[in-house]
Amino acid sequence: MKIALKIGNFLKFYMSPKELKKSKAVSQTSGEYSAKSITVLEGLDPVRRRPGMYIGSTGSAGLHHLIWEAVDNAIDEAMAGHCDRVEVCLLPDGKVSVADNGRGIPVDKHAVTKLSALETVMTKLHAGGKFGGEGYKVSGGLHGVGISVVNALSKWMRSEVRRDGKIWFQEYKKGIPQTKLSLATGKATGTGTKQIWQADPEIFSEMEYNWTEIINHLRQQAYLTKGVKIVLRDEREKGREQEYVFYFEGGVASYVKHLNVNNEIKQEKVFYVNKEQDDIQVEIALQYTAEFHETLYSFANNIYTVEGGMHVMGFRSALTRVLNNYARKNNILKEKDGNLTGDDARDGLTAVISVKLREPQFEGQTKAKLGNPEVRTAVETVFNDYFAAFLEENPRDAKDIVGKCLLSAQARAAAKAARDTVIRKGALEGLTLPGKLADCSSRNSAESELYIVEGDSAGGSAKQGRNREFQAILPLRGKILNVEKSRLDKMLANNELKSLIIALGTNFGEQINLEGLRYGRIIIMTDADVDGAHIRTLLLTLFYRYFQPLIEAGHVFIAQPPLYRAQHGKDVRYLYTDEELDNFKKDLGLTEEVSVFAENDETIENQEEAEEEQKQQGKTKGDSKTAKLNLQRYKGLGEMNPQQLWETTMNPQTRMMKKVTIDDAAKADETFEILMGSDVSARKRFIQVHATSVKNLDI
Repeated sequence: MKIALKIGNFLKFYMSPKELKKSKAVSQTSGEYSAKSITVLEGLDPVRRRPGMYIGSTGSAGLHHLIWEAVDNAIDEAMAGHCDRVEVCLLPDGKVSVADNGRGIPVDKHAVTKLSALETVMTKLHAGGKFGGEGYKVSGGLHGVGISVVNALSKWMRSEVRRDGKIWFQEYKKGIPQTKLSLATGKATGTGTKQIWQADPEIFSEMEYNWTEIINHLRQQAYLTKGVKIVLRDEREKGREQEYVFYFEGGVASYVKHLNVNNEIKQEKVFYVNKEQDDIQVEIALQYTAEFHETLYSFANNIYTVEGGMHVMGFRSALTRVLNNYARKNNILKEKDGNLTGDDARDGLTAVISVKLREPQFEGQTKAKLGNPEVRTAVETVFNDYFAAFLEENPRDAKDIVGKCLLSAQARAAAKAARDTVIRKGALEGLTLPGKLADCSSRNSAESELYIVEGDSAGGSAKQGRNREFQAILPLRGKILNVEKSRLDKMLANNELKSLIIALGTNFGEQINLEGLRYGRIIIMTDADVDGAHIRTLLLTLFYRYFQPLIEAGHVFIAQPPLYRAQHGKDVRYLYTDEELDNFKKDLGLTEEVSVFAENDETIENQEEAEEEQKQQGKTKGDSKTAKLNLQRYKGLGEMNPQQLWETTMNPQTRMMKKVTIDDAAKADETFEILMGSDVSARKRFIQVHATSVKNLDI
């Protein structure tokens, strides 16, 4: 999980003086609305005017989307059987290159545009070899706007094509050709396409490429396109070059093993099938773990379908049916027993589903959900037959899988009883809220805030310092249960968690409903020490596993209390990092300091004494720079008086908060399993790798 402070990106659209003059003329003519009022955007103008419509945003995600578009073209060549190597390189000055050894974009003249096929593909929207069915049998770039969008949003771009022993090239600026299609000197070896571009800083608010994000994306593409080698190089800084090579013969089976590397395995052999059914390629791998949640990733033509679709529906239907049939056939489920539910069958499951088809029907430009009904039938048929055979051929794994499902069914029944008790007593029934909750007077969830505070001492300060109109306080006693290692019924027996569930009003897990949310901002506020960090991590684990839609909708935040209160003469500052403290000292030209009041058990009277001493120092020495720095280190929120807590951490006008976001669900899942799961060796390795990056460890 990535925790990031989001400030917001604002798109600005500019008109030329000529366009502005015309616009004013039209607007000043009262009631005039004619053909003159209609603007026709030619070529790639629509992309530059409204980039968000094509790449989602002009922030970091949009910048990286340019790479994904170029890589998708190379992967399409690989899926068509014409490419087995893709090279991505980050170059100096913000340039990026993507090269493949595919067939190379055609360079002959296009019959309709009268331009070369290369220039047509690079400068025309909805132009490519993915519409007529002749160029590609399977393709992810269905909308046909990929590489032309990269061209439109680049300050500079160059396309190179190797075909027929020759090297052809053309250069562009903001989507406009700067040269004719030309022949480079020398002979070409092999075939392929190379795209080099420099993103336009006039379009993008962020221009820094994230190396880790690119690694994760390309690794995923290599898993989904087995037998293709993907090379990633970083040549941005001389002397600090690095290279990664991804190549997986195992396909999505290798992906499942990667996802489960830190999990306790319940099924020794990974199930894997790769079969064509009715012109649809179905590739599925799965493995069960000892976890209490499902990890499933679905893809259509290598595009991640985050909302699933027909392929996921077919898989889940067949999974539950096959497990029930096997359990009854082998007398594991008796006649008196009810069937395993879909939830029972998916607990602890790690699965990857990849389908490849000629004409995918995605819902929307974001391609988040696959809508082809024929895919459900194909997936259901293939998986039903091959998974049933797998269970028969691997009785030990089959016994472990069904046993895990039965355990989940028992836990689910116990959890249902506990859940019903929580809900009956909770706010969802309109009954009493937790007694420890100091609620706010406002019933407008959009403006209301819930502070989850560590301990009664900090809770007392927060209750006194808050704005009672829109800020509610829920103090938690000590460290909550680690839900990563606990069954649902045990979790619901924990009083602290029950109080939080009732206070939020959304229910949780599979039954979560954001319409019942009582607070628009849920703010985790813990001490700035090791225990506080641990409690914060436990709460983040809870929200990620059982309240993930709250994170995805942007409702979860982390409060940032100051580390120090620094006073020099009459100048009082609240400092949030050691770096800020060092800079403050440098600005004052101070070389020594004294802490007049201690970190933990001194009261506000000591502060007043310290302030009086500062005044005396200033009088006797006459130079404010000779006065000593009076420093207080806040290790606990309870050390602040209510006014200080309000000024530094709770006042919307002056506070700092971090919004919790999930940029990469797979990486977040893996991190939580390492840090909070039962595998001690994985956690030990994580600590060893990252120990040197920890600053100012407070033990």
